Amino acid sequence: MTYKKIILKKGKEDSLKRFHPWVFSGAIDSVADDVEEGDVVSVYSSDGTLIGNGHFQVGSICVRMLAWGDGAVDDAFYRERLQAAAELRKNLRLIREDNNSFRLVHGEGDFLPGLVVDVYGSTAVLQAHSPGMHYDRGKIARALTCLEGLEIRNVYYKSETTLPYKADLEAENGYIVGGYDTDVAMENGLRFHVDWLRGQKTGFFVDQRENRSLLEHYSAGRRVLNMFCYTGGFSFYAMRGGAALVHSVDSSAKAISLTNENVALNYPGDGRHKAFAVDAFKFLAEMRNGEYDLIILDPPAFAKHKSALKNALIGYRKLNGKAFEKIAPGGILFTFSCSQAVSREQFRLAVFSAAAQSRRKVRILHQLSQPADHPINIYHPEGEYLKGLVLYVE
Repeated sequence: MTYKKIILKKGKEDSLKRFHPWVFSGAIDSVADDVEEGDVVSVYSSDGTLIGNGHFQVGSICVRMLAWGDGAVDDAFYRERLQAAAELRKNLRLIREDNNSFRLVHGEGDFLPGLVVDVYGSTAVLQAHSPGMHYDRGKIARALTCLEGLEIRNVYYKSETTLPYKADLEAENGYIVGGYDTDVAMENGLRFHVDWLRGQKTGFFVDQRENRSLLEHYSAGRRVLNMFCYTGGFSFYAMRGGAALVHSVDSSAKAISLTNENVALNYPGDGRHKAFAVDAFKFLAEMRNGEYDLIILDPPAFAKHKSALKNALIGYRKLNGKAFEKIAPGGILFTFSCSQAVSREQFRLAVFSAAAQSRRKVRILHQLSQPADHPINIYHPEGEYLKGLVLYVE
């Protein structure tokens, strides 16, 4: 099926022939007069060959490719792609009695650029990052409730902050299907509250699930500091791992309240946990040397765009430098960057520079990434965003 036409400049179809899913504005020779933002368009090479179909929008990335050749982008398309995403999660054994939270759709990684869907029990939280996905939200919601192997009864749309503001779409968050059921979900046998109504992203950071499990295995008997704790995921995993004490820190009082609720949900009345609503750098500067022997640094993105890269790398050096200065001998540092603009090599160099300045002996135990339900499209390496290191500090 063909739609309104986009014609590329000569030679600009090469990346699409390698199945890269983006068409940049500089590659376009002409656009049909009646094309509007969010429309499905057909992309042609300069010699008139149909390459495929995708969503059009104004900006640097003008088309996000969805179907190659003459494939239609309709209800059947979304049912097929979402079922394929669900089958992958079933094969990953993420849908089971002790785990009902996971990412179902990870944009380009699931060949649905512009779309993110996280599942928490019977609720799917849908985020559109492009006008096209915003306009198709009804089709997507219908397909979600029909997936085999999943029992999604509620679809919450949360895209007020993720859609391009220049599109002026006036998107409102709210339920497309169903309504409030419960905000308690389960991850690896641990329960947590998810605030998809007012929380960051879709309400919980499911991308750290495997890394939280790894932390659990290092926690026995240790004094744990969870910086930028948000909803406390690392904290209650550390407690299950047998930590001697766990301190959670976040600048947001609301995040600290949710952390306390989540800890109480799993370990009511457990005196090992305390939470502090304070700036991370202030807390690190004021804490005693050797007070903690396991520290987690999981800050929000320091660089959301390339223009902020220099300052972000300085921030990572300072943050990790303070942790190297203060952590007890024999301590373990889990340190992360979720900034897509920061490469794995740049992050490592920032951490290595901080280690060198501390003049402490540091060894790499693990190099971490995003989990399998956040897959990276092999034709779109830009989809790798989460970087982490587990370090042993003498």
